[in-house]
Amino acid sequence: MRDTNLLASDTNLLPRDANLLTDNPALYEARFPDSQQLAGRWAEDCLRRYGAGPRVLDIGCGTGRDAAHLHEAGRTVVGADLSAAMLDHARAHHPGPEYIRAGLRRFDLDLRQRPFNAVVCLDSALLYCHTNDELDGFLVSCQRALSPGGLLIAEMRNGAFFLGRTETLDGASVNDFAWQGVSYRSTTTLRVDRAAQLLRRTRVWTAADGSPPIEQHSAWRLLFPQELRHVLAAHGFDMLALYDGPGPRTEPPWRAGDPPAATVDGDRLHLVARLAEST
Repeated sequence: MRDTNLLASDTNLLPRDANLLTDNPALYEARFPDSQQLAGRWAEDCLRRYGAGPRVLDIGCGTGRDAAHLHEAGRTVVGADLSAAMLDHARAHHPGPEYIRAGLRRFDLDLRQRPFNAVVCLDSALLYCHTNDELDGFLVSCQRALSPGGLLIAEMRNGAFFLGRTETLDGASVNDFAWQGVSYRSTTTLRVDRAAQLLRRTRVWTAADGSPPIEQHSAWRLLFPQELRHVLAAHGFDMLALYDGPGPRTEPPWRAGDPPAATVDGDRLHLVARLAEST
């Protein structure tokens, strides 16, 4: 198996066929640090605020930072992700939860003996469901995974933010950071694909070690507040909260004790929904 702690090969060139972040979890954590554990703390606050039971599924768990925080808060946590490298990193660096390989668009876990009290889906992972069928598959899987009255907690980009706004589309976002003694730069541009209802991202990676640039492409589904309310209700969920902030990726960020806002206008959406007792 490839050493997931290395971004470059022995010749120090960036591999062109790799996903640099999911193949290199340590690089991911260097590029997106969360030293205050904001995402995990926010999720735990939601779980407590809405009275969730102890069993939690973190779907799209990535490096396992948030799953491990929920475990440390006293919950029984299963972290699921499609990336084997991420799961290896999570087991090694964020132990406590059980980690399993599963995709979020349709996950079929053995739940006969262990239904969950909550499903947590953070950092826009839900938006990798690009089509209606994929979104339906995710929500059907959540129905199966949850016990009656269980919670779905998600945090993501807000599709409504892009109605008439272009500030995140007009120019590139440039981020510089160092990892393992090498300086890196990521240059990210976004564009709205209206026909597909996707926010498409192009990210170019460069490194100060002389490696050639890497260009990578990804996309998020743009979901709107009313659309979310409708699709959740169609799958047996009652919306308990839907708001733009504060949250772990808002500015200013969430702080313990902050109540949810009454608005859905910002660039992030935070939702809490409860599965009906009988669906």
